[in-house]
Amino acid sequence: MKKHTGLGRGLGAILEAENYIEEIASVSRLEELDVESIIPNPKQPRTVFNDDALEELADSISTLGLIQPITVRKEANGRYIIISGERRWRATKLAGKKTIAAYIREADDKELHEMALVENIQRQDLNAMEIAISLQRLIDECGITQEMVAQRVGKKRSTVANYLRLMQMCPEVQAALKADQITMGHAKAIAGAPEENQPSIVKKILKKGLSVRATEDLVRKLSTIPTKREESGEEFPEIYTRAVEQLSRLFGEDIKIKRSGDGSGKIIIGFAHDGDISTIVERLEKIKN
Repeated sequence: MKKHTGLGRGLGAILEAENYIEEIASVSRLEELDVESIIPNPKQPRTVFNDDALEELADSISTLGLIQPITVRKEANGRYIIISGERRWRATKLAGKKTIAAYIREADDKELHEMALVENIQRQDLNAMEIAISLQRLIDECGITQEMVAQRVGKKRSTVANYLRLMQMCPEVQAALKADQITMGHAKAIAGAPEENQPSIVKKILKKGLSVRATEDLVRKLSTIPTKREESGEEFPEIYTRAVEQLSRLFGEDIKIKRSGDGSGKIIIGFAHDGDISTIVERLEKIKN
């Protein structure tokens, strides 16, 4: 699967969100600080830093210097706590630099936590589930609305809402997203299926390496399985769904059940070519033996 990278932002969106994080011109001053006088934010959402990426950034800082200063808040004990830029600070220390350019900003604990979460969302290596969790934390821990979150991260409210919907999906979908086994596109397709079918759809995606389009086709096929009789509104028994799931494991996804008004019906096994028939016969013979 193609790894999801961040929110898919253009340069304008990145700058819009970073303007919120730092707002340099009106509320901060730039100073050169001793790197040892700076400490990480204990509530920083990011806890793991890739060593290879840090070394690459350290090499760049050694050659070109620090392009973008970090942002800090001065503490009562004279030390500075990082608001944004912990990765840059770590790389600067790794490069052997004794000082670092930093914007010093006044911020209360709530603002500090909010800005740390926003900066975390702007990372390029987050998968869709990590983004969803960070967006939900902004709402829950900072007491702001979806619209305010969208403004903070420089995205449309609908985009934020799509990520937040992932928090309501089944554990199988969330686990696959966290492991980068499926993409946001897969998750959106799965969301269109009945909740009880979603875990089995994830398994099929992982087993067969289904693309997003193939997943959408699978969900559409599942939606053709009748759940009610049009003429009476009677619900079909759960055994119908179970039968389709079991038959799908043997014969593929193109299984349909059609029921007549008198209670009789048909189970239809679809196939694309004669080779599919041979496969069905082989599987039936294995069951017989």
